[in-house]
Amino acid sequence: MPGCEQVATIVHRGSMDNVLGTLAVLARWIEASGYADAGAPRELYLECPDDPNDWVTELQQPVRPA
Repeated sequence: MPGCEQVATIVHRGSMDNVLGTLAVLARWIEASGYADAGAPRELYLECPDDPNDWVTELQQPVRPA
């Protein structure tokens, strides 16, 4: 996986079936902060117990100044 100079991140708690709201928050922050997407997003699974509702996932979006 190639390195990234800058990424915007957010932590999602719960099943990935419910991730769209968290992604929307991240996208709004990126735009409001004067950045633009700069590549494919990444997911880092921090905690993955048997119940997906208890998962903790870091969402990372490479960004660049808009």
